[in-house]
Amino acid sequence: MRVRLLGIVLSLVALLVVGLGVPLALSVAQREQQDLFLDRLTDTSRYASLAQRPLLDQEEEALEDELISFRTTYDIDAVVFNRDRVPVASSSSVEPPFQADEVSPQLNNALGGKHPESASLLLPWDTEPLVIAEPVLVDGEVQGAVITRSPTGPARSRVLFWWAVILIGGVMALGLAVLVALPLVGWTLRPVRRLDQATGSLVAAVMSGRPVPPVDDGHGPAELRHLSRSFDQMATSVSDTLAAQRAFVADASHQLRNPLTALRLRLSNLEGHVDAEEAEHHVAAMAETDRLNQIVDDLLAMARAEGMGGELVPVDVVATVSTRLTDWEAVADSRDVSLELSASAEEVFAKAPPRSVEAMLDALLDNALKFTAEGSAINVDITADDTNVYIAVRDHGPGLQPEELERATDRFWRSPAHQNIGGSGLGLAITRRLVERAGGDVRLDLPDGGGLRVTIQLPSA
Repeated sequence: MRVRLLGIVLSLVALLVVGLGVPLALSVAQREQQDLFLDRLTDTSRYASLAQRPLLDQEEEALEDELISFRTTYDIDAVVFNRDRVPVASSSSVEPPFQADEVSPQLNNALGGKHPESASLLLPWDTEPLVIAEPVLVDGEVQGAVITRSPTGPARSRVLFWWAVILIGGVMALGLAVLVALPLVGWTLRPVRRLDQATGSLVAAVMSGRPVPPVDDGHGPAELRHLSRSFDQMATSVSDTLAAQRAFVADASHQLRNPLTALRLRLSNLEGHVDAEEAEHHVAAMAETDRLNQIVDDLLAMARAEGMGGELVPVDVVATVSTRLTDWEAVADSRDVSLELSASAEEVFAKAPPRSVEAMLDALLDNALKFTAEGSAINVDITADDTNVYIAVRDHGPGLQPEELERATDRFWRSPAHQNIGGSGLGLAITRRLVERAGGDVRLDLPDGGGLRVTIQLPSA
């Protein structure tokens, strides 16, 4: 936008410079041409007056010295023709500098009694000499003509000089316009740039719970400052709304833990005191209570993931994953599942919020252990390239349908084929939120041999 706006300003200035410079340049050329024409016309008319008596008395030789002196002083050729188009006197003592056929149009006009008219516009690249023919009149009768042929080099040089001055002035005007337009355009677009930067960081700041820096700084046009203030109000409102939402989820989940725990204890105390035909309902109530507790725990984990902020820090992914796998080995052993780690290097560092890699891995391992069959394995592979670190967790469970992969990271979404397996549908959603905090990505695919593979991409440290 800055380039387009600057281009518009410079285009208008260029049009103004051209609109003023071209007429001025033509005016300079016209003035030089007019001055040259009038000067030569005066000289030609003078010699036409001097030639009246010599032509009438046929004593043309009396003009020779005058014309030769004129040629010596001003470097201008002059020839006097009689009515028969024969040169009778010239500025050259040897032979006339030009013949009648060389100046035939002008000579015809002069012998016809016409006085010379202003020549065409004098241009720097026009090297034709200026030819002026003045009739010699005696008692109103044409007795001959005086023709002068003048070089136009000096006049053309002056025209070229002034055109160069005008061109340099136009370039300087454009340069001055650039110097003035750059800060003006920058001042005008400063609120727009701040809005663009704020828009890009708004989601990350709001979702991480950080305050959104204000856009309005008091600079720029009044209309854009008003837009900046409106944006600041909108950003504050969105931030407050999401903060209230997180606080509500966290508070509600926390407050639900106590009554659910009490309900679980009361149901446990009823064990052995329920009629045989009602025992089935008692077991179902205990299972639903456990499921509610799991949902509350996952909601608290989601609230913590959405509220996790702070700067990204370097994390030794290999060491962190190894520690978490050690902690999960007891759970895996109880289900006869092995945890296998493969890393491309002993140390691989990625950028992530503090303690987020542990939370990601916990969510993925918990999810994988639910679906991996006994006697199989969960593979965790760590690889890296120049810009990213990849953590892939692959189970050997039933997997998902290809069309279900895009929805698997949605909150509370569960595949219809897995409704009989415990869970709240928040594990992958929590992982995705944590990865987004780090500026990474989550991909799901169906590897050969069955199961599901979840790959976390984090920026390298």
